[in-house]
Amino acid sequence: MSRQSLSKAHKKITELSWEPTFATPATRFGTDYSFDKAPKKDPLKQILRSYFPMEEEKDNRVFGAMDGAIRGNMFRQVQQRWMEWQKLFLSIIPFPEISAARAMPMAIDAVPNPEIHNGLAVQMIDEVRHSTIQMNLKRLYMNHYIDPAGFDISEKAFANNYAGTIGRQFGEGFITGDAITAANIYLTVVAETAFTNTLFVAMPSEAAANGDYLLPTVFHSVQSDESRHISNGYSILLMALADEDNRQLLERDLRYAWWNNHCVVDAAIGTFIEYGTKDRRKDRDSYAEMWRRWIYDDYYRSYLIPLEKYGLKIPHDLVEESWNRIVNKGYVHEVAQFFATGWPVNYWRIDPMTDQDFEWFEHKYPGWYNKYGKWWENYNRLKYPGKNKPIAFEDVDYQYPHRCWTCMVPCLIREDMVTDKVDGQWRTYCSETCAWTDIKAFRPEYEGRPTPNMGRLTGHREWETLHHNQDLADIVTELGYIRDDGKTLIPQPHLDLDDQKKLWTVEDLRGITFQSPNVLLNEMSDAEREAHLAEYMAGGPGGRPVAKAGVRG
Repeated sequence: MSRQSLSKAHKKITELSWEPTFATPATRFGTDYSFDKAPKKDPLKQILRSYFPMEEEKDNRVFGAMDGAIRGNMFRQVQQRWMEWQKLFLSIIPFPEISAARAMPMAIDAVPNPEIHNGLAVQMIDEVRHSTIQMNLKRLYMNHYIDPAGFDISEKAFANNYAGTIGRQFGEGFITGDAITAANIYLTVVAETAFTNTLFVAMPSEAAANGDYLLPTVFHSVQSDESRHISNGYSILLMALADEDNRQLLERDLRYAWWNNHCVVDAAIGTFIEYGTKDRRKDRDSYAEMWRRWIYDDYYRSYLIPLEKYGLKIPHDLVEESWNRIVNKGYVHEVAQFFATGWPVNYWRIDPMTDQDFEWFEHKYPGWYNKYGKWWENYNRLKYPGKNKPIAFEDVDYQYPHRCWTCMVPCLIREDMVTDKVDGQWRTYCSETCAWTDIKAFRPEYEGRPTPNMGRLTGHREWETLHHNQDLADIVTELGYIRDDGKTLIPQPHLDLDDQKKLWTVEDLRGITFQSPNVLLNEMSDAEREAHLAEYMAGGPGGRPVAKAGVRG
């Protein structure tokens, strides 16, 4: 189709949209943004006539690669360490995709622009396609990987797992609260424009290095759609900038969106890439190096900073602190350690780190061993049942962390934790920004301005509070993380499946009581709480209590 024909077709499609004059349309998805002065042009003309043949060709390549993987016996070559982490990753990722699809009607309803509506409709189809091919990928792994347990319960497990619920709050952010905040700034302007670089580019690269060429095929097919989504987000952002009244909300939303994406995406993808790989080549980029190139340079410097020419205040301080947390405060390493601490309530197996892993981490992150090495040695020492409890319940100089009420990633950088009494409850936050998000941003009023359409961070957000004072064996049974024999756990702190004596069972967990740090915090007196918080914030790194904190950093 020629460029002239494309423009004519696009113009004809927009003429089919109209606003009824015989009645006042109902507002289904509210926003506090105003678009009265906004331009009504879509810089990237998108029509379904050219869209469907392109997507059909991409799908043919994806499903052809899946067939080739089976015929080529890929699953005899892929690294088990990598595949185990895919049980978590592939249970989470379809949910944000389908939430993104559900977010498009919110954006369409909130933005008075027939041209952009067409692009948003195409994006909705994209997101449904993404979740579909990702679910098919997970099904293929389940059918052909040596240990399907975990893949087979991933939808249920994602919803009730202490790590999966972090991903759930991330995806729910696309479809709750102010329509522009959720569907545009949080989803399209930040998540899709910035953090899909590590999600859909860095992850496939690491998958290929571990013998998995199916995930790269699927996720590169996904990433190739993002240019249209970025265009949609940028178009709506420019429309919002046309009205000075929106500036305050844009600056609020950029801070919230950037920080929550950093907290969740960097925690998850950083852990998968750094701790799910067996590729320890010294010239392979670390997650910090990938982040610096693909998010700091390619997004922050080339996309965010140029917005300053419109008078928009960019959250430079949060971008720099995100980098600081990754490269200096050990954010990814703290998250990986937390996931491994909680292995009995996982639905995947976590491989111990080896001397080769230690050497690579020390090369890429000097000082890593002094902070985390001893704990991983204990993890390896305690990996089999019989003579010890799971590592979370042994004395290995690790204090189980408080949970962040906002991003739901635990408060792992201890000195940065913030505590406040909000809505009658003592809440803990991983950072000043997460505290600001709950206490100030997600409220019916922001800096004196009514914001009735903004969401609220409510509900049973802390996984630990749901299981306070329960027996660990009962928790795992209730969660359903047990193999078909009715006794052996799906999760294991190792990859040895051949010897039954090396596998933990429900009875190995019997008699261990699990407690919620937040419930205990709210039961303390004021003096007890103050002393506890001071001690907690003085601890670390690697979760070490203050008396044994040793090296700080």
